[in-house]
Amino acid sequence: MTVLLAFGLVLGGLILLALGGDVLIRGAVTLARAAGLTTAVIGLTVVALGTSMPELVVSLLASMRGQADIAVGNVVGSNLFNVLVILGIAAVVRPIAVHGGAVRVEWPMMVLVTVVAMLVFRDGVVDRAEGAVFVLGLAGFVSFSVWLARREVTAAEVRPVVERVEVATLSTGWRAATRSSALVIAGLATLVVGGRMLVDGAVDLARLAGVSERVIGLTIVAAGTSAPELAASVAAARRHHADIAVANLLGSNIFNLLGIVGITSVVAPLAVSPAILRFDAWWMLGSAVGLFPLMRVGRDITRIDGGLLLAAYAVYLALLLARR
Repeated sequence: MTVLLAFGLVLGGLILLALGGDVLIRGAVTLARAAGLTTAVIGLTVVALGTSMPELVVSLLASMRGQADIAVGNVVGSNLFNVLVILGIAAVVRPIAVHGGAVRVEWPMMVLVTVVAMLVFRDGVVDRAEGAVFVLGLAGFVSFSVWLARREVTAAEVRPVVERVEVATLSTGWRAATRSSALVIAGLATLVVGGRMLVDGAVDLARLAGVSERVIGLTIVAAGTSAPELAASVAAARRHHADIAVANLLGSNIFNLLGIVGITSVVAPLAVSPAILRFDAWWMLGSAVGLFPLMRVGRDITRIDGGLLLAAYAVYLALLLARR
């Protein structure tokens, strides 16, 4: 296989993942509304989890095919990309006001989950029991987030979520429900096909370029599967909803560790390479903890802060490629 063909597989896989994720979310949102769920709950559950489906599918397929470095690298790399690149770009587009919810709930939870994940990673494998605990932890976090939203989220804070859910809703009625069920199935099928193409292309690209699968997973795969979050965050920043983007990014990082690592390791124990333990996981933890000075209620994450986050990611990439 040529490098051009490998790139074509990667690009085609990313396109199908984006398309499949969008189709899945539209179908699932309409079904959720038909089931009587409120808009805020749908936004915090169906939409939030749906945007992470590309990462989940890719990590599952990679793990099942013996490419554990791509599976774990996708999670660690996505978390780094979310904090350093997407948040950095969103802040450069428009300074982000920090609200209490992100500070009280999402950020401490993200740091805690990152520390726990690193402790679990230390023996080089995430077994099924540990994965099940992660999945239960995710269920508890989602339930708490829904409870908190019902009690404390203001109308202004929920408006962007309402808008996003309304855009994703197709229509109502039994015909719409039937159509939505078909969309969910089609979306899942497209995600699987796109995931297979991306994993195949990534493995071949690593072999042809002379780099490890870990590096490809941490960079091209992670950045590609995080593209929906990038687009959504930039759009939110332009529409003066960048504070919602912060909460979404932190929540995505929590889901990546608890949901993707948890579900993947329940299906089959997930090996964690020593290189990820020694280097990349520490960068993931450092990026999470490093947000602390920026997460003070009442301050803005400024354009300078955004530039510093992007610079930190550039340093990480340089060191990663130097150590490949």
